[in-house]
Amino acid sequence: MLLSRMLRMLMVIAVALAVALTGVVEGGVSVARAEGSRQLPDRQLLFYNHAYGVLDRETADAIEHSEYLREFANFQVRTTTGAGGQTWTGRYLMGRETYVELFGVGDLPGQDGAFGSTGMGISTEHAGDLVTVTERVRDQGVTPVEFRQTRDFGDGVPVPWFDAILTTDQYDAFGAWAMEYLPEYFADPRSKTEPANYPGDMGRERYLSDDYSSHLMRDVTSIRLAVTERDIASTVPLLRAGGFVVRATAGGGVVALGGGTTIRLDAVPRDQVGLRQIGLSLNRSVGYRHQEQIGRSTLVVGPGTRAVWTFDDTE
Repeated sequence: MLLSRMLRMLMVIAVALAVALTGVVEGGVSVARAEGSRQLPDRQLLFYNHAYGVLDRETADAIEHSEYLREFANFQVRTTTGAGGQTWTGRYLMGRETYVELFGVGDLPGQDGAFGSTGMGISTEHAGDLVTVTERVRDQGVTPVEFRQTRDFGDGVPVPWFDAILTTDQYDAFGAWAMEYLPEYFADPRSKTEPANYPGDMGRERYLSDDYSSHLMRDVTSIRLAVTERDIASTVPLLRAGGFVVRATAGGGVVALGGGTTIRLDAVPRDQVGLRQIGLSLNRSVGYRHQEQIGRSTLVVGPGTRAVWTFDDTE
């Protein structure tokens, strides 16, 4: 045990020294890759899956009852039962491979239900890649927190849903996790998922339905979240382990590039956190510009094949 501790200490020192020598530090958050750790994978291992934000009640209710969103996207309001019987009711805009999950204040338990709280899941496409990601997180001197999520479809018989890791269980208002869907979930007819496209397919496209194709929204192309510096620091090792290129921005934030969705985390004080903007691709080009006011948020669709949804930062 003493040897194990010594080796771990030496690894942490080596990583810290490499970051100090080669890193670029903005606002106290290092976004450099440690030379002493294992090299990043030659392919992307993690991809943006979904993000959630807790909005003011006015906006959450406006989203829930919006007729426009029901035409614009594969839109759902549903209650999900997870591990331990925990339930949550969200408003979902589902794309081909990606989606967003929106809550109102108090819709989630504890601090996760506070205004401005956010979260993000990044997932594998191939069976076994989460194991590699976990190793790469450890290589950066971080001990991952592992857990398994289940889903109950309402009949009291839960099915294994996905395995996941966090870099920490201590956070201010934003948490990110890496996840891998489980074969048991895809095999369960209640999941209504698609057949595998290749051996070991645990992908997002297989998980989501094709109902997006009858609407305008196709996928999430960018997500911008305002989070604390501590939460950014906890997220960067996970992004690096998944193959994202992580770059520093002014003020201590980061931008993560890779896998088709740009992830931007802006560093802000705790009282200014929250979902700021979602970029969306469309299934077809439109020749007009439509602006839809939904509570304290504004969705601008077109012209072209893009839409941008911007959220107010006040409750």
